[in-house]
Amino acid sequence: MHLKGKKVLVTGADGFIGSHLVEALLDEGCSVKAFVYYNSFNSWGWLDTLPKKKLKNIEIFSGDIRDPNGVRSAVKGVDTVFHLAALIGIPFSYHSPDSYIDTNVKGTLNVLQAARDYGTSKVVVTSTSEVYGTALYTPIDEKHPLQGQSPYSASKIGADKIAESFHLSFGLPVVTARPFNTYGPRQSARAIIPTIATQLLNGAKEIKLGSLAPTRDLNYVADTCAGFMALAASPTAVGKTVNIGSGREISVGDLAALIMKISGKRARIKTDITRTRPANSEVERLLCDNALISSLTGWKPAFTLEKGLARTIEWFKDPKNSKGYKWDIYNV
Repeated sequence: MHLKGKKVLVTGADGFIGSHLVEALLDEGCSVKAFVYYNSFNSWGWLDTLPKKKLKNIEIFSGDIRDPNGVRSAVKGVDTVFHLAALIGIPFSYHSPDSYIDTNVKGTLNVLQAARDYGTSKVVVTSTSEVYGTALYTPIDEKHPLQGQSPYSASKIGADKIAESFHLSFGLPVVTARPFNTYGPRQSARAIIPTIATQLLNGAKEIKLGSLAPTRDLNYVADTCAGFMALAASPTAVGKTVNIGSGREISVGDLAALIMKISGKRARIKTDITRTRPANSEVERLLCDNALISSLTGWKPAFTLEKGLARTIEWFKDPKNSKGYKWDIYNV
C-alpha cells in the first residue's frame, strides 16, 4: 500500500506529534484531514504555526474525540486513519483518571467503530511504551507483559486491547504503533527534554527535576512519524502491535548532562520531590527492541540522539517558539 494520493485522517493533529505527522503526510503527497480539538478560541494548536501554503492544503475538522457522532463525520470518506488524539500527562492521570478513560479508551472505541462502519482501509492506533511499565527484561519486545503503573498507562492498555479486539472480532485492518519516548520541536513543557532545555535556556542556575535514575529510549519526532507511515503502508503489519524505538537508553541525569553539553549552558541539578512519581508508579527502565518494525518495513532511526537534541535545542532557542513555555513552574 502506498500513501501517496490517499485521503488520510489524523486525530490529535493539533498536538506535538500529530502536527509533525500532518506535515510529513503532506510531503508524502497525501490529502490530509486534521482532526483538532474544538475550542472557543478557534485554535488549531500547533497547526496554527505552519506556513499558510501548507495550511491551505489541510482540511481542518474541529471536534471532540469523545463524541462518537463527530468522529463518524471525520472518518467518513478517508482511506487511512492515524489515531493520535489522547490525554498523555502521567501526573495529571493521578488527579483525573476518569478523563483518561473517556478520552483514551472511549475515544479509541469511537474511531474503531466509525472505521468499521465505513470500511476504512487502515487504522493506525497510537499506543505508548508506558504500557510495558518498568522493564522486566531488556530490550523490550512486543511480547513483554503489560503493566498499568499509572492510570494513563492503564487507559492506553485498554485502548490497545479494544483495537486488538476489533481486528480479531471484525477483521478491521488495525495496526497498533507503540512508540517509545518521542521528543522534538513543539513538545509540551511537561516532558523531560523541554523541561531541561527551557530552564537552561532561560538562564536558570538550578535545574529542578524529579528522579534522575530512570532510563528512557528517546526518539526524534521525525523518526516516530516515519515509523507511523511505514506501518500504515505495510500490509504485513495489519493485526500487529509494533514498537517504534531507537534501541538506545539514557538516564534522566545523563540526559540533562548531554543537553548542557549541546546547549553550552551549565546549571546545578536539584531533585524536586513534587516532580517525582509515586514509588510503585515510576517506570524505572525503558529500552526498545525494534526488530519487528525493521523486519516488517525496513524502518530504522535516521537521527541519533545527539543530532535530534541539537535540532530541538535550536528550536527552543528561538523566542517566538518558546514564548508560551512556563519554564519556571512544574508543568503537570
